[in-house]
Amino acid sequence: MTSSDDLAARLDADATQALRDGDKLRLSVLRRARADFKNAEIDARGTDAAPDAVRVLQGLAKRHRESIAQFTAGGRQDLVDQETAELAIVEEYLPAQASDAEIEAVVRQVIADAGINDPKQLGKVMRPALEQLGAGADGGRVRAIAQQVLGG
Repeated sequence: MTSSDDLAARLDADATQALRDGDKLRLSVLRRARADFKNAEIDARGTDAAPDAVRVLQGLAKRHRESIAQFTAGGRQDLVDQETAELAIVEEYLPAQASDAEIEAVVRQVIADAGINDPKQLGKVMRPALEQLGAGADGGRVRAIAQQVLGG
């Protein structure tokens, strides 16, 4: 059983518990997460790669963050509160995120190893940095820190 299978099983078990407890918000979020994972499994059919549950959940969290930004700009505090509560539930299932200092250390190491000093070579920094950080860092945060370090 892979970690994706473990996470999917945990989502199912927690959804069942939320149903028993009558926690409609948690149940809704967990069902949506499980549906997204199932869609990723369907999309991956015919390929050797199995979907990564953590990546699916990161995508779901990213959509919640984008919604929060949009609802904040639109002055819809009620929807901001709902999206924030849903995001908190999704983040319970994500691995701990690396701190900005940890990300910066990895980015500086990649830059030093590759001998990069031009902000236009950001792409050459991103891939190795994201591979080293794994699921512990959001690509947007890594990009922002890399741009800052490169002076772009």
